[in-house]
Amino acid sequence: MRVDDRPLLSEEAAVVFADASGGASLRLLGGFELCVGTRPVTLSLGPQRLLAYLALHGRPTTRSSVAGTLWPEAAEDRAAANLRSTLWRIRRTGLPLVSSSGAHLRLEPSVHLDVHESIGAARRILDAGATDADLDLLPDVALGGDVLPDWDDDWALLERERFRQIRLHALERRCDLLRSAGRTGEAIEAALAVVAAEPLRESAHRALIRAHLAEGNRVEALRQFALYRRLMRDELGLEPSPDVMALLGDATATVTRS
Repeated sequence: MRVDDRPLLSEEAAVVFADASGGASLRLLGGFELCVGTRPVTLSLGPQRLLAYLALHGRPTTRSSVAGTLWPEAAEDRAAANLRSTLWRIRRTGLPLVSSSGAHLRLEPSVHLDVHESIGAARRILDAGATDADLDLLPDVALGGDVLPDWDDDWALLERERFRQIRLHALERRCDLLRSAGRTGEAIEAALAVVAAEPLRESAHRALIRAHLAEGNRVEALRQFALYRRLMRDELGLEPSPDVMALLGDATATVTRS
């Protein structure tokens, strides 16, 4: 990708946004959006990529590393010039978005970031000491979407997969905790969110089958097993593992003969 050379914001717009009430927030789940309070800020692609990279990197990063990552096909001096131009466009907004210290850059800590909030909620669920109060932290993680789903930069792909794995593990853990707490309807909903995101994920189907059984719906559990078995056969030419079959015991024999 190349840096868009068009002006980022008019001077008048920059002043309006700089004076807007409320802090800046950056949304990366489901797509890129920068807001001040409730007002969106329009950015060209270059500033978007720089802000997203600094946000996902999470710690101060050298200018040379940022430039080399965002413009990998450009010569070193050209990449550095692109970075300077992009920083200038960000500063023209009048918003405190990027701070620099010597050769290092970072996203301003005051910028609210949805990815960090969601990862924090997911990690609290995954913690062995998770409480009943933590069970209600995760719905937004399930609904937030992937990190920058339409971006194909290597660094964005890696962060997207990292967040996806954290989210799926947290949802499965939440399903187990809800089931143990007797909240089987919510447990089923959490497991279905994982199955929808990754239809061939065996651990998600196991969690869903266990939730159906805990609710007393053996037929639903058998139906879920049959669905998973068909997916495995059609997509991979494989049978479900013995761990899945063991959840339903002898009842799976009828399904597997069909």
